Amino acid sequence: MKFNEAEIQDVRLEPMRLGRWCEKFPAFHYPVTEKEGWRRAVRERNPLWLCNSTETFNFQPDVIPDNKARGAFNDASVSDTEKGGKDMFGVPWVYVPTAGGSMEDPDTPHLFADANDWEQCITWPDIETWDWEGCAQRSRKYMKPDKFTYIPLLNGFGFERLISFMGFENAAVAIIDEEQEDALRALLDRLSDLGCQIVEKCCKYFDVDGFLVHDDWGSQRAPFFSFETARDMLVPYMKKLVDCIHAHGKVAELHSCGKNEMQIENFIAAGWDIWVPSPNINDTQMLFEKYGDRICIGVYADPYDAEKENETAIRAKARAFAERVCKDSEKAGVINIAFMMDYPGSAYVEEIYKISRQIYGDRK
Repeated sequence: MKFNEAEIQDVRLEPMRLGRWCEKFPAFHYPVTEKEGWRRAVRERNPLWLCNSTETFNFQPDVIPDNKARGAFNDASVSDTEKGGKDMFGVPWVYVPTAGGSMEDPDTPHLFADANDWEQCITWPDIETWDWEGCAQRSRKYMKPDKFTYIPLLNGFGFERLISFMGFENAAVAIIDEEQEDALRALLDRLSDLGCQIVEKCCKYFDVDGFLVHDDWGSQRAPFFSFETARDMLVPYMKKLVDCIHAHGKVAELHSCGKNEMQIENFIAAGWDIWVPSPNINDTQMLFEKYGDRICIGVYADPYDAEKENETAIRAKARAFAERVCKDSEKAGVINIAFMMDYPGSAYVEEIYKISRQIYGDRK
């Protein structure tokens, strides 16, 4: 589909799924729906433009207790006082308005300190008793059929979930402790089974295109554990969940904060379709160049100085970036540039869209 100048005229502004420092982002007159644009980029590796998160929608069904516990609602009328509470395992969370999210209740002891004790300490949720049908009916007014719809799975089904059970220090020890290894493997396997059951229910009751699974693996300086530990103790159980998501024809995106560049081969081995690395602490352009033919990377664009650079210079910088990222048709990396620019109405964003449309349009 050839680029048409009308695509960048009178654009609207959309909220960012992943935006932090900007709340709105230009949304163009795309040649296909935003859902189709993401599907082509991620599923077919046949993009029409460099995608960003305005084209996606996070649906957070209230039937999953973790969403209320973490303060994640599609209903904007829900007050801060209604957010927080117990997750699906009964772990209490406290919503912190200034942070826009929740933390575990610091006054409540963890479920256990040693992974060998998990079978006696965990009460597993019975998801068959959850009101899936009622949630499907309640949620219809929030759905956005033209957007690529994700269901986020918060609290993780691996290391993050382990932290909520036993605290960070104990979780970090458990993952490398030979005396806890067998018990921990059994726990992670059962958590993966539960994740698969939730995925199956979501696919049955909701019009969903993908799942955004949270499992942070690193700090600002380095991963929490070695590559070898992750490959041995986490990847097999991640892959089980990812394989289930793929079996239902859905996209599997990993949300994993931290300086996790060295873990990318593990993310690929687990089968994730997309990883959007934390900005500034990961070299996203290097990751794209090296691994973009194996996993879609959230690539952050080159920054510019809106006060010192004129529009001509800004557009030239955007053009150079788009040409570099779009040069290899096999590297159809999903791009998210919301963190770096001055929005709304940025000439940089417009130029990136225009150049990517021209390059990809000429190839198809």
